Amino acid sequence: MSISYGFLSTHPPTRCGLATFNSALAAHLTAGGPPGGVVRVTAPGDDQRPEPAVVHTWSTRNASGWRGAAAALNAFGVVVVQHEYGIYPGTDGEDVLPLLRRLTVPSIVVLHTVLRQPSARQKTLLEQIVAAAGAVVTMTGTAHDRLLIGYAVDPAKVSVIPHGAADPVGAAIPRRTRPHLLTWGLLGPGKGIEWALRALARLQDLDPTPTYTVAGRTHPKVIEHQGEAYRAGLHRLGAELGVAHTVDYQAAYHDQATLGALVRSADVVVLPYDSTEQVTSGVLIEAVAAGVPVVATPFPHAVELLTGGPGLVVPHRDPAALAAAIRRILTEPGLSANLAGRSRPIAADLRWPAVAARYEALAGRLIAGRSPTVTPAAA
Repeated sequence: MSISYGFLSTHPPTRCGLATFNSALAAHLTAGGPPGGVVRVTAPGDDQRPEPAVVHTWSTRNASGWRGAAAALNAFGVVVVQHEYGIYPGTDGEDVLPLLRRLTVPSIVVLHTVLRQPSARQKTLLEQIVAAAGAVVTMTGTAHDRLLIGYAVDPAKVSVIPHGAADPVGAAIPRRTRPHLLTWGLLGPGKGIEWALRALARLQDLDPTPTYTVAGRTHPKVIEHQGEAYRAGLHRLGAELGVAHTVDYQAAYHDQATLGALVRSADVVVLPYDSTEQVTSGVLIEAVAAGVPVVATPFPHAVELLTGGPGLVVPHRDPAALAAAIRRILTEPGLSANLAGRSRPIAADLRWPAVAARYEALAGRLIAGRSPTVTPAAA
């Protein structure tokens, strides 16, 4: 079955996790099939350069922009909507709801966040979004269970499809002379880099001493409200701890090839996040798919994927535990290879072609089960 797909999301050149995810999913779902199209959601300050895949732009400054966005999406066979509370206009992004109700074609809503303790408004809004959608996707079992337990939703609508990861192909990466630790992604408070720096200070007795790469720009919303205060604080902390010379801050946006090479050069990926809510981490998926051992704090996605699997989980805000886990991977004979080996059975299912195939199957089921008498709901 050839399906044309419309996508609603932030999208490149916007640089955020949601945009990156949507771009990759759109590329794989439309490869070799009918052309798709993206309705790109933009906020003030976003790069407005046109992208070939974008067929319509929904500016968050336009109070009734959902109408034009819905009209553009109705030109496709199935619509895939990326959902985060802060992406769409209205309180908690509520303007996505009338758009979903205006759609005349089947819709799949991908939930990037499922809050354990939502506000009353957030809870009601998400329940209404699930009711309006044809199908809903969570990217982890944790998010799936949280949705079914904490919200009044139809369980039959909810599927689990993992976050996709790029195929880690490319030229062999020369081994570094010193152990290489890596954290990447948009930077800001809550990323926990300060705990990794304190852990690094505890590893200075190793010979050779590890290096640590922190790759990624500061999150645009952090820049807007706090400037580069967080990054500057990290530089000061590294100097105070005596490890500044071993840390490489790469404040740039890496394309997939460059990022893939960086990930494959790492001996340990360190995810010291402060969050206790994060049910989806694209960085975690990329690391596991690349077969690189991971040390992470117990945010929900890490607990689900790493427990008994390809990494070690340590308590939040505990640099001693973080350092001890990294030390084990770098020094304990066979541990790194053992952890990398545990990623192989699951890596194939995490790569984008396999993930896109599951979305395609879900879209096919929606179309097959759709009644020809369905009419659009009133706006």
